[in-house]
Amino acid sequence: MPNASSNTVYGIINDAMHDTGLLQEGEEANSEQLATNHRRLVDLVNLWQTQGLKLFLHQDLAIPLVAGKGAYTINLGGDVDVSRPIQVMQAYMLEVVSNARRPLIVLGWEEWLRLSQVSGNDGTVSSYFVDKQATTTIVHFWNTPDITEANNTAHVLIRAQALTTANLQENVAFPQEWRIALRWGLADDISTGQPQSIMDRCAQRATYYRELLENFDIEDAETRFAPDERSTTYLAGSFR
Repeated sequence: MPNASSNTVYGIINDAMHDTGLLQEGEEANSEQLATNHRRLVDLVNLWQTQGLKLFLHQDLAIPLVAGKGAYTINLGGDVDVSRPIQVMQAYMLEVVSNARRPLIVLGWEEWLRLSQVSGNDGTVSSYFVDKQATTTIVHFWNTPDITEANNTAHVLIRAQALTTANLQENVAFPQEWRIALRWGLADDISTGQPQSIMDRCAQRATYYRELLENFDIEDAETRFAPDERSTTYLAGSFR
């Protein structure tokens, strides 16, 4: 019998079904209930990993550069062979000689489209633009790296996807402290049709535990604000 006490799919599903009254004391979920609620739990995890900081999903990802190549795909089988990230948050260049980091400036769609030339202008990379698609993430660098710049390595800070569980005895990708929130989040999702008092309790506890964890999931360093470096770039008329 699978161990229900750890951070496993099996344990979370059984606890959630007891919370909703769908299982009574001493009962366990059958195979059909486990299969259905496994899918629901995966849906919940896939949604929750897009919310808040989720520090355990942050990853520093290296992108090897090629001279004259400005766009790099991040997906399974892409230029960087990892699962498509949920978000690219920051980027920097790592100098091969000095091992120093050079921060890059992020561009939005409007800024990217205002650039008059995005290829054939090889040089030092100063900015990057992220094109998020359904199955891949494309990172564009500007300027396109020249031969000298291609010796360096671009790094992006990504929010990676939490791995989904393949079987009931696997631990979920969320840390142990998230277990109670996942349990009540699933309970809230599957409580439809139960007495109103049970649905209300599940909804309230799901919200309560989720908020506690979102407030906990912040960086330990203090927040600092800095002026946008792009303002001087615009004033100087560098984007042409």
